[in-house]
Amino acid sequence: MNLILLSPDDITADGGATIRDPRRLRHLREVHRAAPGQRLTVGVAGGAMGTAELTALDADRATFALAPLEEAPPPALPVHLVLALPRPRMLARTLEHVTALGVKEITLLHTRRVEKSYWQSPELDPDKIRQHLVLGLEQARDTVMPAVTRQRGFRPFAEDVLPELLTHRRGLVAHPGMARPCPRGLTEPVALVVGPEGGFIDWEIERLLAAGCEGMHLGPRILRVETAVTALLARLF
Repeated sequence: MNLILLSPDDITADGGATIRDPRRLRHLREVHRAAPGQRLTVGVAGGAMGTAELTALDADRATFALAPLEEAPPPALPVHLVLALPRPRMLARTLEHVTALGVKEITLLHTRRVEKSYWQSPELDPDKIRQHLVLGLEQARDTVMPAVTRQRGFRPFAEDVLPELLTHRRGLVAHPGMARPCPRGLTEPVALVVGPEGGFIDWEIERLLAAGCEGMHLGPRILRVETAVTALLARLF
């Protein structure tokens, strides 16, 4: 937790802050080994960052005296990530990684090789998703929460949603066997489409390319989804 992320509800009437949830309290005690009088980096969700003095810490709560918060969060990556829904454990790690890297728009997509049971996973509960996003923000010292949407139908996505996404974005689909390597150092807005374990089926690739995406590859190695997404974002931007 490189940043203590405060919600607006944590802010008190006197301009300080109080946190009570066990996870953040445990982190303060066991990782930061924080003590009253210590200054820590904080940020308000959706807002600015700065420092705060820890004024009290016990088993039930921590209180802070906030200095003016004037530091802007780091800039977002200009990317909308479209991710075929991975295995639940991999989804959790991937959400944390891409949030830490600055992705602010994420669409989880159903494809032929996505197990239907994945959509019933507790990891897709909105509160669980938010927990993983918060961990990514805390890691990267960021305050702006990504927006996560779900698309259970591939055809409606490819025919209706994707063309709209590509109105002001360059569409890139990562898939083994594509002719072009992944481009580097982009500054333009991008819609990045990443398939499931086993990749897209041929019909899905055809639909994505027909909608205006460009096919690309990361080389001959077959990577896990969480590794591939991190490598793609690092290379693209």
